[in-house]
Amino acid sequence: MTEQIPAWVGDTLTPIDKLEVHRKGLRHKAVSIFVMDGEKVLLQRRAPGKYHSAGLWSNTCCTHPHWGERPEHCAIRRLEEELGITGLYPAHADRLEYRADVGNGLIEHEVVDIYLAYAKPGMIIAPDPDEVSDIRWVGLYDLAAEVRRHPERFSQWLAIYLAAHMDRIFGTLVRA
Repeated sequence: MTEQIPAWVGDTLTPIDKLEVHRKGLRHKAVSIFVMDGEKVLLQRRAPGKYHSAGLWSNTCCTHPHWGERPEHCAIRRLEEELGITGLYPAHADRLEYRADVGNGLIEHEVVDIYLAYAKPGMIIAPDPDEVSDIRWVGLYDLAAEVRRHPERFSQWLAIYLAAHMDRIFGTLVRA
């Protein structure tokens, strides 16, 4: 069975096969989560079997809500499915829209709800190897500098978030 995600056809939000959405570059809903520990952010390296952006470092978790799923529920669900993280309640930070070529003839044109969550002491992280090949914590400013120096190592959306929207997403962290 194919996964249906919310995408716009004209002005109408419609459930459409995820791969078709990306092949056609349709504007669609997405969710991105950043788990923070102070000013450090948890990154994941996308598993080699991912259908796009495989092997690239990205924010903690990014996905598409199921048809009819609320973005905040999607964020909690995917933290658990991808990283085995439970007990966090991400706070909505922003909503952005971007369009990026992610290779293999696929386009991300996302209206993305971005969430921040704060790590708890002793938080268990147990990545699903089909989703995530590695994780690491990195300081937000070090990450922004690394993405500028080596953009080929990172997902397109993470590079866009940090280059164009860092203040909007991280607000008080950036101003601290």
